[in-house]
Formats: sequence, structure tokens, C-alpha cells
Amino acid sequence: MNSILFIVFLPLAAAIFAGFSNKALGNTVPRVITTGALFASCLLSWPIFLSFLAGHAEPSVTPVLSWLHSGTLSFNWELRVDTLTAVMLVVVTTVSALVHLYSWGYMSEDPDCPRFFAYLSLFTFAMLMLVTANNLVQMFFGWEGVGLASYLLIGFWFRKPSACAAAIKAFVVNRVGDLGFMMGIFGTYLVFGTVSIPEILHLAPGMAGSTIGFLGHRFDTMTVLCILLFIGAMGKSAQLGLHTWLPDAMEGPTPVSALSHAATMVTAGVFMVCRLSPMFQTSPVALEFVTAIGAATCFFAATVGTSQWDIKRVIAYSTCSQLGYMFFAAGVGAYGAAMFHLFTHAFFKALLFLGAGSVIHAMHHEQDMRYYGGLWKKIPLTFAAMMAGTLAITGVGIAEIGGFAGFYSKDAIIEAAFARGTELGHVASITGIIAALLTSFYSWRLIFLTFFGKPRWAASEHIQHAVHDTHGHDGHGYETHGAAHHEHDHGSHDDGTAGYHPHESPWVMLVPLIVLSLGAVFAGAGFHGAFVGIETGGDFWKGSLSFDKGLFEAAETIPAYIKWAPFVVMLTGLVVAWYGYIRNPKFPALFVEQFSGLHQFVYNKWYFDELYNFLFVRPAFWLGRQFWNQGDIGIIDRFGPNGLAWVVAKGSVGAKRLQSGYLTSYALVMLLGLVAAVSWVMVG
Repeated sequence: MNSILFIVFLPLAAAIFAGFSNKALGNTVPRVITTGALFASCLLSWPIFLSFLAGHAEPSVTPVLSWLHSGTLSFNWELRVDTLTAVMLVVVTTVSALVHLYSWGYMSEDPDCPRFFAYLSLFTFAMLMLVTANNLVQMFFGWEGVGLASYLLIGFWFRKPSACAAAIKAFVVNRVGDLGFMMGIFGTYLVFGTVSIPEILHLAPGMAGSTIGFLGHRFDTMTVLCILLFIGAMGKSAQLGLHTWLPDAMEGPTPVSALSHAATMVTAGVFMVCRLSPMFQTSPVALEFVTAIGAATCFFAATVGTSQWDIKRVIAYSTCSQLGYMFFAAGVGAYGAAMFHLFTHAFFKALLFLGAGSVIHAMHHEQDMRYYGGLWKKIPLTFAAMMAGTLAITGVGIAEIGGFAGFYSKDAIIEAAFARGTELGHVASITGIIAALLTSFYSWRLIFLTFFGKPRWAASEHIQHAVHDTHGHDGHGYETHGAAHHEHDHGSHDDGTAGYHPHESPWVMLVPLIVLSLGAVFAGAGFHGAFVGIETGGDFWKGSLSFDKGLFEAAETIPAYIKWAPFVVMLTGLVVAWYGYIRNPKFPALFVEQFSGLHQFVYNKWYFDELYNFLFVRPAFWLGRQFWNQGDIGIIDRFGPNGLAWVVAKGSVGAKRLQSGYLTSYALVMLLGLVAAVSWVMVG
């Protein structure tokens, strides 16, 4: 049997098993089944990818079942495997398998562990369905599947009100984007008469220049379709305007953040645009729209990341910014570079999130970096992994020598955007360089606040709680929370540690960090030629996306200052962060005091949440209350069940008065009835 069937459906089978068995088999069996299934899918995915890398494999379609035949609408359930799919297979299954293994330690004492692993496997299955789709309806099935799974995982701790609110927010915001995606699918079927992706991509160039009626006006057909489809990508991949759900998604367990931000949910939009790249190539206006939104998101999220204190939120805004890079790469036609950055980003972003989870465990689930400091000696392996991820995301490297993963992919995007030669391309390139400066600053800020300087643990309520619990545990000096066992000293401390001694995470959590560190270090150098190489890129992609060889050739001849700018700004961000958080720790407070308005604007995320609350949330709640009070209670209940109940009650009062128990009253009523009946007959 074709291995792709096992790759896709093993996670589904594991999710069903873990979900339905739930707590009946304890925690161990569901963990073993789901993790084993994901590692099996991962081991089957890498040979497929390496075969395409070596040039030995050809695109294939594996039929699963006949799905729908209604009039002219007909499609089957089929699994498409080409180079683009192969890249996504290794990204999704590798990160998911490592996240499953990591979760053995992180979620070890959660009473709902089987449910968590079932949701993780379901998440992976939905993403695999999306990336193997051979038609738009099947892609939409996976698209909505990852949305459902993200809702379940963000709100996993459903007894926590903030987690429930974050899950609902993610679900609602994505519904806005999904409306655009659905309209794009409907319009595509209307125009092409099919939902088959290969057929649509074959026919797309022929529709260039045609028009379609939309909202009472005539517009370019492909522009309308591509922008509608991209609106779906804006929601799923958290682009500016539909990004507000992403930071709140940190309410879910940390492994969820790693999986969602590195391999599944947020990468779906980038994959979709690259899969449909021949469609987007027919509409310059749509490409400009993608470029503008991507560049704006890249800059916006980077600015917000510089001011956040929650370690997970810093990394979350980093994800939003890096996705902006991918989209403006696609907007300038560098789809290979967009997928290359998606590939490298999966390794170092999963590494950063899982590393942050290790820090949070060590600090008794304290997430505020203001209460960290001096941790590099306490958790050296976590520190080394976080350093590898930081070196990758900041793009450390020199063109003639080499560098970490982000250096190759991010620089390829910036150079391709400038090489496009358009005004918007130049703006996107400069925006990417500025975002690289901010990325370097907030990434090194995270490292310095977390691992260097004096310990500031004593000010943390979480740490105080841990020490208090320790004192109440018969003096043994240990408290178990999650996977970590923290040892405490009962003596008095004035060194800022509060008598708390963080310990390194268990090996089940450290092994995924080590593996992902290898990807963060070597993935860029190892696969640069295949993804964006002038001589090899076209052969590698085999038509699975639009590969513009001329664009990458032009990128080789751009001015030297553009090539060196990312390296210079990376060093600048590092130096500024070092000065502000190591050399002169008073400097950040002085800066905030001097530019308090700017800081508040950035710290409050450009006030998008407040604006949306004013424009949409409050009016929606007001309208809901009106329907509830005036419509439901005032009309439906009043004249419906409450009204009928009132009539029955009043009628029963009258009937009760008639039931007096006196024989003379009953005789009078009978007589009156007889008289009325006789009168009726006589009149008739």
C-alpha cells in the first residue's frame, strides 16, 4: 500500500484511539500510541522528501474514495504528493512527533493527558489532509480541521476563563478569514467549472485579463479570486488585520504553541498561496496586495515584540513577523524563498517555543521575563538550545562563510524583494531589513533578560508560591509540578532567588530541543541550493509552485549594501540589547520615560484590540442583548410560552371559581346551557 496513506491516517487512528479510550487506559498507553504513530509518519515522510531532493521521485496522486458527484460538480478524495507536499510532510510530521515526545514531560501530571494527545494528533491529521489535497474542497476540509483543533487546544484548560476567551477569539477571527476563503472557492468553481487544483492551475493563465461581476461592479477575475483566497490566508496565518487571535493563543499549553506556530495552523496560509501560485501570477494587483500586507505585518509584529514581557508572547509576535516575510516573498514572486523560510522557521520556531516551555517549567510556570535572570548556569542545555534558536532567527551569518538557518532563508527573501525592481518590492525589502533589526533586538533582549544578569526570582508570585508549598511539604524540599522536580532551600536568601533553585528539564523534553537545534543550525546551509538555487531550484520544485529563476539570478547582482544590511542590523540589535539589559540596565526605563507615548502605543499592540472592541465586539454584544431582552424575552417568551402560561393561569382562576361545590350553582349552569342550546336551535 502507498506509504502516503499511512502518513496521513496513522495520526487520525491514534487520535481516535486516544480520544475514545480517554482515561480508561491511563496516561501511558494513549501517549505511546499517539507518539508512536507520529514518529512512524515522520519516518515514512523523510524518504519521500529525500527522493524529491535527489530528483528520483515524480508527482503522484493516490485515490482514497469517491467523494461527491452532483451535476457538473464532481471530485474525489485523493492524496497528492509532489515536491511542495513532500516539504510540508517533513515539516509537519517532524515537528509534531517531537512535540508529542516533549509533551510526555510537559503534560505528565495533567489529568486530561489522553485528551491532549488526541487533540495533538487530530491537529496533525488535519494539516496533513490540507497539504495533500488535490482539490479545493479537500483543502477546505483540512483548513477547517486545523481551525477546530486549534480551538480545542487553545482552550484545552477550559476551566480557565482566559483560555476559553482566547479559544473563542481564535475561532471567530478565523471565521472572518474563512468567509473570504469560501467565497474564493465558490468563485473559482464558478469561473473554471472545477475544484481540481491541477485543472485550475492549468486554466488560470487563460483567464488573465477577463472580468467578473462582484459587489455590483466589474473587476479583474483573477484579482478578485486571488484576494478572496488570500483573505483566508490572512486569518489562518495571522496577517495584519486578522492577527489579533495569535498572541492570545498563548493561553494553551506551550507544546500547542510550538506545533501551531511552527508546522500547522499558521503555515497553512503560506502553503495555500504557494500551491496556487500560478493563479496569483496572473494578477499583479493581487500580488501587490499580498506584498503590502506581508511587509506591514512583518514590521508591525516586530515592533510589538520589542515591548512584551511574557516570554511566549515575544515568540508569538516573532512568528507573526516571520510569516510577514514569507508572504511578501510570495508577493514578489519568490515562492521558493517563501517555502524555504517556512522550512527553516519550523525548526527554530519550534525550538524557541519548546525552549521557552523548558524555562517556564524551571521557573514554576512563571512567564514574565522580568522575574528571570541568571538562568544559564541552572539550565545550561535549555540555554544552549535557546541560543541556537536565537542565532537562527536573528540570521547570524556571513555570505562568503555561512551561517545559521535563518540567515539563508531570510536574506534570500530580502534580496529577492529588492531584485524584483518594483517600488513596492524595494519598500518590502527595506521593511524586512528594519524588521530584522527589531527581531535581533527583541530576540537578544529575551536571552539577556532570561539567562543573564542577577536573579530576580524573589519578586515572582509563582516562585513565592513554590517556596511556600515546599515549606508545607513536610520539609522534604521538593515539589513536583508537571515534569520538573524543583529543589528548594529553606534558608533566608537576599540574592534575589527566594531560595528557589531551578532544575533542568527531564531528557524526554531535552531530546526534542537537541534535534530541533540541529535543524536550526544546519537546515539553511543544507537545503539552500534545492529551495532557491539558480541551477537546482527549478528541478527540485518540478512545477509544484511557480519558480522564477530570473528573479534569483537578479538577486545575485543587487547592490552590496542590501546584501550586507541584514548582517549589520543583526549586530546593531545585539549591541543595543546588550547595552540596555546587561551593560546599563537603567537605560530601558529611561527610554520608556522619554518616549512614553510611543512605548504605550507599541506595548498595547497598536491598540488593535481596543479598536476592534469598540467597532465590533461592543456593538455585537449590544445587539445580542437587544435581541435577548427585546426579542427573546420581550416578544418570543412574552407571547409564546410565557403568554400561553398566563392564559392558562387566568383560565384556571376562572375555572376554579366555577368549581364552587354547591349543587345549586351547577344546576344553574346546566339550566343556562340548556336555554342557550334551545335558543340557538330556534334561531337557526
